[in-house]
Amino acid sequence: MTDVLMGRSVDLPEWVICAGCRTLAYGKRFRRDLLVCPECGLHERMSSEERIAALLDEGSVEELDFSVDTGDPLGFVDSKPYTVRLSEAQAATGMMEAVVCVRGTIDGNPVMAAVMDFCFLGGSLGAAVGELITRTAELALAERTPLLVVTSSGGARMQEGALSLMQMAKTSHAFRELDEAGILTISLITDPTYGGVAASFATQADAIVAEPGARMGFAGPRVIQQTIRQSLPEGFQTAEFLVERGMIDMVVPRQALRVTLARLLSAGSRRPAAPRAADRGGAAGAVLVRDSRDLPASEPWDAVRLARALDRPTALQYIQAITDDFVELRGDRLAGDCRAIIGGLARLDGVPLVIIGHQKGRTTKELADGNFGMPSPAGYRKAARLMRLAAKLGVPVVTLVDTPGAHPGVEAETEGQAVAIADTLRLMTGLPVPVVSVVTGEGGSGGALALAVANQVLAFSNAIYSVISPEGCAAILWRDSSAAPQAARALRLDARSLLELEVVDAVIPEPERGAQGDHGATARNLKAAITAGLDELSTLDAARLVENRRVRFRRFQALV
Repeated sequence: MTDVLMGRSVDLPEWVICAGCRTLAYGKRFRRDLLVCPECGLHERMSSEERIAALLDEGSVEELDFSVDTGDPLGFVDSKPYTVRLSEAQAATGMMEAVVCVRGTIDGNPVMAAVMDFCFLGGSLGAAVGELITRTAELALAERTPLLVVTSSGGARMQEGALSLMQMAKTSHAFRELDEAGILTISLITDPTYGGVAASFATQADAIVAEPGARMGFAGPRVIQQTIRQSLPEGFQTAEFLVERGMIDMVVPRQALRVTLARLLSAGSRRPAAPRAADRGGAAGAVLVRDSRDLPASEPWDAVRLARALDRPTALQYIQAITDDFVELRGDRLAGDCRAIIGGLARLDGVPLVIIGHQKGRTTKELADGNFGMPSPAGYRKAARLMRLAAKLGVPVVTLVDTPGAHPGVEAETEGQAVAIADTLRLMTGLPVPVVSVVTGEGGSGGALALAVANQVLAFSNAIYSVISPEGCAAILWRDSSAAPQAARALRLDARSLLELEVVDAVIPEPERGAQGDHGATARNLKAAITAGLDELSTLDAARLVENRRVRFRRFQALV
């Protein structure tokens, strides 16, 4: 088992002992399971060779020969000369340096990959490693191909002093150039990823995926404990710890990594969409009502109750029903992951897009996890991050609005709720891509508007949209919360009124029994409406999209 722990690709003995639970495992099965313990799920360290074989399509891999030599710029000597340590690492691994750079495909999706190997001097980031990663990024830029980095490192290479530190800035610049060019970057975090690698390119990717139990941080736990004499929480710096705190997007078991990466590459690529059916536009247009007189008059309070019904489809259910290759991206990269907002990359009939929605949930647990659809500042920062990704990739944004409003708690205010909403509003006004928003249920105040500054704003026929809840309005102006039905009429928050006021551009009729009565038909209507909107907006360039949005919201003014 020692050879496996060192990360080399070797023939395993007939039986091996898991380093985590000390359980015996059959060697052939252990290899077949990609070095994951069948009992405790511990992900043993893989070599770069094994990693490339597990992730990339067989026969597609071409190693990139950049002819970079490792030097000894400082003439460094500790217990032995640095040159000796390098020679020993090269002899033990058969590698020239701590990273292997290749081009290939993952399920047919082209990718450039830089795969680090902890076995080579702890995967440390020296000048040669930084140069290899930077050249791979530059080649990805030149060929407009997504970049995957697989990290496994203790940090910057001490034996190269400040020159190793400079690699953090150099690789960061390379990633910035990929951002400016709109090229997707993905980081796969494996155990461990620390120091200068974690504080540069490992966390600068558009999507950050981690293996279960993988540890990542700037300072290692031993350094932290020795420096500040503080005990660390359970699971500190593990992938599971990080995803709950908004630092990474997802934790994916090794056996599912290839499928997940393929979905990310597919949804985040600019491959041409599949041809649309000739009658697609007409069919989509037929489900939209653009004249308020074509909608039946109804009691607004009935619309309020229908919009809030717990058996209406959730954003996640809609996303799963209308898109393909959806990959949820989590976290605001700052402090947390608010489950009241979900979103990620997907394809709609072949068209890549970013889709974001308020997620209320239906069961008691789901409602509690999503805070009843009331986002915290982390939720709006996550939405903003995804919108910036859409702008980078040049793909449309679709938002599904269904919230009573932003969370009105002390913690949310402490974390800057107003600022988070304001930043999202300003960001949406200038997005250089098509934006379609649909109020699927409850559109509550600024918490709803923060996802609805769009080129086209649609609403379901039983949806509502208002500056305040009817109960809140009644309590303030009538001084009696039981006057909520009267307040609902006064607020004109129902779909028919919203269309008449031009707050929404069109209404999507719900099935006879409402969205909650026929999820499938409702999802089909939603998909057709969004498709029609994106088709209509596809003829506009970035400048006209931004101007279209400005004009749409500039028209709301006092009546004279």
